[in-house]
Amino acid sequence: MLKLLYFLIHTIQPFVVPICFVTAWTLIILVVWSLWATTRDSVSVAKQMHQIPCSGCQFFTDDYRLKCTVHPSAANTEDAINCLDYQAKTNPMLY
Repeated sequence: MLKLLYFLIHTIQPFVVPICFVTAWTLIILVVWSLWATTRDSVSVAKQMHQIPCSGCQFFTDDYRLKCTVHPSAANTEDAINCLDYQAKTNPMLY
């Protein structure tokens, strides 16, 4: 039994270093790819969220109970990007 184990270890030994090398680089590439994909997706979501005009609208109340007096269900969502009732604040000190 010990001779079989000794033979098996010496047979596999030349292949251990290349296998570990390929495995380590594969893991590094997958981690970098995952970070790149996450960053790319986060930037695209952030660009879309910055298109929401609600904070500059005169109907936006900035209250968590009633965010918008015209479209309360669509306030601060992607549905509000092309809001037809958007009116810019004329004097931000009044709102």
